[in-house]
Amino acid sequence: MTWRIYKHPSDEEGTALSSNPDSESENTESLTTPIDPSAQLQADVEALKTEVAEWQDRFLRKAAELENYRKRAEKEKTDSMMLARSSVLMEFLPVADACERALKIFDENTSAPEDVQQYHEGVELLYKQVLDTLGRTGAVPIKTVGKPFDPHLHEALSREETPDFEEGTVIKELRRGYLYRDKLLRPAQVIVAVHPKENEQTPQ
Repeated sequence: MTWRIYKHPSDEEGTALSSNPDSESENTESLTTPIDPSAQLQADVEALKTEVAEWQDRFLRKAAELENYRKRAEKEKTDSMMLARSSVLMEFLPVADACERALKIFDENTSAPEDVQQYHEGVELLYKQVLDTLGRTGAVPIKTVGKPFDPHLHEALSREETPDFEEGTVIKELRRGYLYRDKLLRPAQVIVAVHPKENEQTPQ
């Protein structure tokens, strides 16, 4: 009679595992390999430095954008206020022009009656008040006569030949111009000098 010995599969697996000690030692080593704490700490520090630099860059960019917006808003506000004030000041200039014309007529007629002289004094007082109001708000007259012609400040209505002034010099003011806070409110209308042409002599 022949006897056969049967083994349970679990017994074979156990035998196989017990027969391969190298694999068991490798698994044990992979699970028990220690991590260097200083290296991990250094890696965390570097990661934090990178993150802090990114947030600092974002903060500086936003701060710069906010500052630019603030400056732009202030400039727009200032420009709007100056435009509004300029519009109001422009309404005063015709009054000043009318006073100047009236005073010029009074100066040309020195033998006027007494009641006209009183009217002259009233116009002169009004003109002074208008100029004071313009001056307090920052509007000042542009100097013209005797000054070189400046196309940014003066509007030349004509040219006049004269030997008494250098060419390109303003010799007469027809309408006064004004500056408001160093910006042109209204150009001055002027007459500019030119040198007279020399008479050509006919050869004999």
